[in-house]
Amino acid sequence: MENDMLKELKEAVLERISPKPEERAYLKEIAELLVKKVELIAFSMDLKDISANLVGSAARNTWISGTHDLDIFIMFPEDASREELEKKGLAIARKIAEESESFEERYAEHPYVNMRYRGFDVDIVPCFRVDSAACIRSAVDRTPFHNEFVKKNIHGLETEVLMLKQFMKGIGVYGSELRTQGFSGYLTELLVIKYGSFDNAITSACEWQPGTYIDLNSHGNIQHAEPLVVVDPTDPKRNVAAALSLDKFCMFIDSCRKFVHSPTGDFFFSKPKVPLTDTELLERFKARGTDFIAISFKTPDVVEDVLYPQLYKMELAVAALLEEHEFKVLNKGSWSGQETVIVLELMASTLPALRKHRGPPVWVHKHAESFKDKYENAEDVFTFYIENGTYVAEVYRKYPEARSILKDRLTSCSMGKQVSSAVKKGFEILVGNEILCIEDISFKLFLSIWPKR
Repeated sequence: MENDMLKELKEAVLERISPKPEERAYLKEIAELLVKKVELIAFSMDLKDISANLVGSAARNTWISGTHDLDIFIMFPEDASREELEKKGLAIARKIAEESESFEERYAEHPYVNMRYRGFDVDIVPCFRVDSAACIRSAVDRTPFHNEFVKKNIHGLETEVLMLKQFMKGIGVYGSELRTQGFSGYLTELLVIKYGSFDNAITSACEWQPGTYIDLNSHGNIQHAEPLVVVDPTDPKRNVAAALSLDKFCMFIDSCRKFVHSPTGDFFFSKPKVPLTDTELLERFKARGTDFIAISFKTPDVVEDVLYPQLYKMELAVAALLEEHEFKVLNKGSWSGQETVIVLELMASTLPALRKHRGPPVWVHKHAESFKDKYENAEDVFTFYIENGTYVAEVYRKYPEARSILKDRLTSCSMGKQVSSAVKKGFEILVGNEILCIEDISFKLFLSIWPKR
């Protein structure tokens, strides 16, 4: 795949994304300062068995210039209690956060602190210092093992990782958050370790298909259902690519094929997307010839990795409810800011007042008579007749409008604890042009690229 033009392209990309020496030096200074602060505070609290580690891309020299993220892990002894880890870990993190520009406590499997500190986005995370990733007591305990594996195997390939990360960012598949469902940084590093270079990874991915299996340490064929399986070299029961959706998997394959055919800088640096105006959005809605309906409610106060699985669950449940009542759902999607919006695109948001309800064939005597007795003279039946040998009752729909069924039945849908609670506190149904009353510019961008996620 290498040629002079591609070589020049890679050099140009690396010039833009590689951290400069002064940037590296400043990151190192702040990371060492934070590690020292954790250990000093722990010592002052008479917690002598606690250490601190810098983990993640900053520790492995695989971070892209301008992405000033630091992950500082507070390492508790393996025999510490969960209560001690949460209480004392949070106390240490809070103490450091007093010096930050801003901070908030977040809750995943257990609490941690995210803060803005001297220009860096810092996560201070307590974990258990276990002997192996197979013995983890919390999900974050395996991260230090990821750190050590990559540091041992990535030497000399750091710029290849930067290239692959930036490529994934440019095409919109980077990030393992459940909102994104893409490639994590660790997964990207493992792909470079596997294939030896950015070029080889891209070329190999052109031939991927669901079920692609990568096992760096030859642990054996372990069963996973995801489209890409990359066995965690530190924990063979885990698929590092478990968060990767089928669509993001296929987007990556598609982009790799395009890049091999015609490599350009646009793959790495996508043009900023500009939201359409309300007038343009209305024209777009009209051109599609469909109906849009949205459910808006106040966003629950939970981290995105808790929120988005519940939103996807809600999307499926709402679509199923509408389909059950013969509203054909073409596309669905979620957006979240201060408020959350579930958007559905329907073939039509209103249906005829009548629907056909078919009964059994006339010759199935017992069941046919039962159906006839129930419907022939019922008040909600417009007409009753025989068609193709079966009884047919044309009945009035209870819900000829999608809006009305959502108003009546939405809270009965399966949506997850926090989202369900937020919806029950109040929601609004918006149809067609009403959706544009949501002024948030990022929501307008969400509509502008519809139906992409």
